[in-house]
Amino acid sequence: MNGKDGKYIPAFSYSSLTPIYDSIMRFAMRESVFKNRLVSQVRLGKDHVVLDLGCGTATLTISVKKTFPEAEAVGVDGDAEILKIAKEKINIALVEITLNRGAVFELPYVAESFDCVLSSLVFHHLTRENKIRSLKEAFRVLKPRGELYVADFGKPQNTLMRLTSSITRWLEENHDNVKGLLPKMFRNVGFDQVEERAKFMTMFGTISLYRAQKPGISLLLHSENGD
Repeated sequence: MNGKDGKYIPAFSYSSLTPIYDSIMRFAMRESVFKNRLVSQVRLGKDHVVLDLGCGTATLTISVKKTFPEAEAVGVDGDAEILKIAKEKINIALVEITLNRGAVFELPYVAESFDCVLSSLVFHHLTRENKIRSLKEAFRVLKPRGELYVADFGKPQNTLMRLTSSITRWLEENHDNVKGLLPKMFRNVGFDQVEERAKFMTMFGTISLYRAQKPGISLLLHSENGD
């Protein structure tokens, strides 16, 4: 991820923690639970292309590819070291996934390249400005009626999660997430059919699953005509 000064910041803020990233995610974040639910909501068919935005070690990317073997899977992340781990995991999993290095708020892809964009625990790393830039990029690279699926920190659903979130909300850039602002950001960049589909409790706060859709061509033309 990139900090406010533009300098790259690795997962968990310290590169020394990169080798144990998967272990922390597995035990502290209930990763398999919420990522399996996220994948179960995705709709992909033959020849569809899916992008994992900020793919990290490619846990989600691999799961999507195994679930939808006829779809083309692509992962992008700015951390060269974590992409090395991702490549090793992909080789072990015996699946074909394309990995690219790039910033999530400046994607190296042409417009309307993907049928689906996924993101897991990326947006809470980003400043508000870069959250919006990244969502605009996701919108740009999606085809009309393409879908966005996001798993990230959200508004706490009970007293325990409110207490946990009060401790973690100022870590990294999590306060916008905890205030429940992500759905509004989705709508502001042009997505519609925005919905929060599930919530999960973790050691660091509530994880919410969101879905949104890029309007179809006819809807965009309709809007441009001012009707």
